[in-house]
Amino acid sequence: MIEIRPDDVLLVVDVQYDFLPGGNLAVAGGDEIVPLINQLARRFTHVVLTQDWHPSDHVSFASQHPGKAPFDTIDLDYGTQVLWPDHCVWNSHGAEISADLDIPHAQLVIRKGYNRAIDSYSGFQEADRQTLTGLAGYLGERDLGRIFVVGLATDFCVAWTALDGAAGGFDVTVIEDATRAIDSDGSLARAWADMEEAGIERIQSREILG
Repeated sequence: MIEIRPDDVLLVVDVQYDFLPGGNLAVAGGDEIVPLINQLARRFTHVVLTQDWHPSDHVSFASQHPGKAPFDTIDLDYGTQVLWPDHCVWNSHGAEISADLDIPHAQLVIRKGYNRAIDSYSGFQEADRQTLTGLAGYLGERDLGRIFVVGLATDFCVAWTALDGAAGGFDVTVIEDATRAIDSDGSLARAWADMEEAGIERIQSREILG
């Protein structure tokens, strides 16, 4: 069993309607993790949420690139960019954090992907690997400890967030059964391999909840 300490943080990634069944970029089984995340959150004094938040003409949308389809790729200044269906557009229902997420004591919402020309999977920095969100500064100023990551999707925003947290010197654990993946062309296996190489722990919720 893992004892959750008063300075530990639960980081809940992108539990938004567009990533849930019926959404524009739905992750299969995404709704199944919401009750589990609620249970886990009750064990933590500190909870932070991330929220994908795009303008309607965001560069990562396939609709902005004639002749391209969702899941095609293009090359941008910062590297290869996967093109997505329009999702999590400012002030749309799809961008809203699920009302079933019952975490009234969450202290911070980090919005990401709001720069039209830069995508952002990670809660710590955008895909150009230069533009910071301020999350690391927040955690440092609050003198918070281990980070436990849950949410959507395992192989993209969860993994990038976990990897950036580890690279920033944080002790990071991913609670596997409180995530769900897109798993496109082997992306899930690659993400877990990258996280293992970075020293990120991989646990099940029962190791916290009993």
